[in-house]
Amino acid sequence: MTREELSRQIARDLLSIRAVFFRPEEPFTWASGIKSPVYCDNRLTLTAPEVRNHVEEGLARIIGEEYPGVEVLMGTSTAGIAHAAITGHIMGLPMGYVRSGNKDHGRQNRIEGRLEKGQKTVVVEDLISTGGSVLEVVEALREVGAEVLGIASIFTYGMAKGRERLAAAGVKNVSLTDFDAIAEEAAREGYIRPEDISRLIRFRNNPADGSWAER
Repeated sequence: MTREELSRQIARDLLSIRAVFFRPEEPFTWASGIKSPVYCDNRLTLTAPEVRNHVEEGLARIIGEEYPGVEVLMGTSTAGIAHAAITGHIMGLPMGYVRSGNKDHGRQNRIEGRLEKGQKTVVVEDLISTGGSVLEVVEALREVGAEVLGIASIFTYGMAKGRERLAAAGVKNVSLTDFDAIAEEAAREGYIRPEDISRLIRFRNNPADGSWAER
């Protein structure tokens, strides 16, 4: 299976369990107030064994191909933890995770699991939007001396803000699938109309601009 075929398979998988769900005629409202035609919850992959297998095997593949020197996987809290654990099991690699902040008890760890200075690390994330939260994880790992090779994620919106932030921080991201592939598969499978694709792409290109909702 080529990487393009893998991307489309994962897109179909996410659509089939409504982990990524398009609703352009009845948009969702984000916490920021932005109206969105898409809802994402990749945690649903964990309760769909066949899809979960495709995702974890796919993550193992892209990590092996893109980051051949990886020594440890670090999941983002909380969405990336299970994916890092399962993918680490497949690859025979140790894993840990990075909390959103330090614990307020015990050793007050932010990074859970053994991580040695200089270890080559890949961050496992479920989805990339503006890139802010995953870059906080990268920074926390760099602060303790890890060599962050990059990020492996299930899905990326491909938003300009996210791409620019990652580039500015010198961080590579490789995703199993992306917004464009999922929009195309959604139209092909009948979840949306083919004419909706251009509207969805307009949203992706500028989420704050509500003109995509105009038909």
